[in-house]
Amino acid sequence: MSSPGPRVVVLGGGVIGLACAWSLASRGADVELWDPAPGQGASHAAGGMLAPVSEATYEEEDLLALALASHARWPDFAARLEAASDISPDLHTEGALHVGMDLDDAREVWRTADLLERYSLPYQRLSSRELRRVAPALAPGARTALLVESDLWVDNRFVVQGLLAAAARAGVELVARRGAPIVEGGRVVGVASCDHGTPRESRCDTVVLAAGVDSGSVPGVAELVTLPLRPVKGQILRMGGARGLLDHTVRGTVHGDHVYLIPRVTGELVIGATSEELDDTHVTGRGLLELLRAATTLLPEVGELTLVDAVARLRPGTPDNGPLLGLVGTPGLVVATGHFRHGMLLTPVTADLVTDLVLDGVSDIAEATPFAATRYPPPSRHHPEDSP
Repeated sequence: MSSPGPRVVVLGGGVIGLACAWSLASRGADVELWDPAPGQGASHAAGGMLAPVSEATYEEEDLLALALASHARWPDFAARLEAASDISPDLHTEGALHVGMDLDDAREVWRTADLLERYSLPYQRLSSRELRRVAPALAPGARTALLVESDLWVDNRFVVQGLLAAAARAGVELVARRGAPIVEGGRVVGVASCDHGTPRESRCDTVVLAAGVDSGSVPGVAELVTLPLRPVKGQILRMGGARGLLDHTVRGTVHGDHVYLIPRVTGELVIGATSEELDDTHVTGRGLLELLRAATTLLPEVGELTLVDAVARLRPGTPDNGPLLGLVGTPGLVVATGHFRHGMLLTPVTADLVTDLVLDGVSDIAEATPFAATRYPPPSRHHPEDSP
């Protein structure tokens, strides 16, 4: 008779926490996921683009390597998710158009081309005539365009719905509470509720901390590991009535402003996203104006579409823009947070890494090594007696 799997509590029900919970339960773990509103955080406002090179810079080679490793896992991940949930994540493989409107914008597009060549990823340079053929609705003034064949995209909300269903089918228990680690004898031994309501505890072998931007403020975590997270606000729109308008995701640089346009199978068009160093989730007139101004310059028909939804959420940023992953000095705790703009893209590799660490204690995913959760030292403590 086989021994029961380990007991695991996942704190956080975004795309990362849900994928980790599903993966662990699928491999025999007894899993609880604690979150008062799973799927309603940053994952709810994501664009769903799976484009490792498009989000990287020359200085972020380690991050690009991790992104490419996760990108390669996405087709299998999407197929398994659909089979486990009966909900398609709507994975698209047509590639994405990268478009610049003026000469300065063209330089941004050429930078992407340089990085693609550096990593031997396929793309095509499109003439104005070829761009008109592929995307006739785009503004005729577009100066430069690439078709990046390796770029994928999914519907973020379908992914979240699929993960919720797959996790439930795999036996994950959802607990609509906020929790914090219980530490006894130098080890994390469970989770206790840290919100209003009847106190609740769950004892377990491992806690997975995947609470996004809130991870560092979970009670007691600061004593276990330094998580220098900062909130980066993103506002995003969904417009209705766009069926047939675009066949590809379009990443545009419009007079220095960045915007992306993502068609959905529902006939909606996603327009995103702002990047603001702010700690609030208010949708603002300025944010809407910036997005719509760039979007209508790139795709004039946007002005005739119907506003369906406008949301703002907080991305978990880190000093080096890389995630915080892995074991910490305190046994029984695994961290998976700080994914910034890359949460959807990095979901498969993060779930695989966390599952390996929880069940086996080690992982062979070398690309994750530079992103150890312990890479930031604790802040220096200033004592009054140290002052002159």
